[in-house]
Amino acid sequence: MLRVIEARATGKYRLFLRFSDGIEGIADLTSLLWGPIFDPLRGSAAFARFHISPVGALEWENGADVAPEALEDLIKQSRSS
Repeated sequence: MLRVIEARATGKYRLFLRFSDGIEGIADLTSLLWGPIFDPLRGSAAFARFHISPVGALEWENGADVAPEALEDLIKQSRSS
């Protein structure tokens, strides 16, 4: 099962991520931050206040979360473009 094993904020909506399968890189989450659950994270220091959940996803205080597969896809897509 894919898991985020390291994560840190590197800039506006950008995170350095390392995964259990060895993939690592910078993910820009701008494209994922839409809808009512993510609105509180936009333009706010709240974006940087996340943690890695027990299942290896990223979670924020307000209940927003992003699966590791979606995060890894962002890194892979940025490498191919």
